Amino acid sequence: MDTFLQGFLQAIRLIFARDPALMEIVRLSLGVSGLALLISAILGLPAGIVLGLKDFRGKKLLVALVYTGMGLPPVVVGLTIYILLSRQGPLGGLGWLFTPKAMIVTQTILSLPLIIGFTMTAIAAVPAALSLQLRSLGATQRQIIFTLLYEARAGVLAALIAGFGAIISEVGSVMIVGGNIEHKTRVLTSAIVLETRKGNFAMAIALGVILLSITFSANWLLLHLQGRLDPRQ
Repeated sequence: MDTFLQGFLQAIRLIFARDPALMEIVRLSLGVSGLALLISAILGLPAGIVLGLKDFRGKKLLVALVYTGMGLPPVVVGLTIYILLSRQGPLGGLGWLFTPKAMIVTQTILSLPLIIGFTMTAIAAVPAALSLQLRSLGATQRQIIFTLLYEARAGVLAALIAGFGAIISEVGSVMIVGGNIEHKTRVLTSAIVLETRKGNFAMAIALGVILLSITFSANWLLLHLQGRLDPRQ
């Protein structure tokens, strides 16, 4: 108990002192996860809109694939990307293995199905009569889509935050493809594992406190904005 208390107090000191090693890890974590989320949003929001609005042949198969992707084991994704980017792999020539680029690719794959699935559900929940009403008023397809997105904005926001929460706290896949290299690919989760194994509990606790603070802030923001954006509340 004394060891934990001392480690916690030292961790608080590290945070308030803005320890350079600590801040470097935080910046890299936010940079990697933020860029992965941006790519996932660019790809996932349009895909979710199409699946939520359109009926076409093969849709059930695509939806099943999306739902399967939402439950992908992160270590399996990491292993797959590792094999693809290794020297013997088909994409080995890119030289991305053990770099932030490989971590971004992995996190994008993990968050993309979540964003597609949540967006699809949010769009499908908007009453179909709204689209018919907008068409009768002469709205273009683009105007209809933007209106539906506005109506489903609380669900779309949930999709983005769910995607971010899934990747910022993931450890297995980023360790496989990133290698947990100091000053290069060491992020919050992988650093916590390393510092714990080294017995450096102060740094591990400090990293854990920051990670929990980030995830709590994201979820608090979601609840706060959903209360303001959801017209039913």
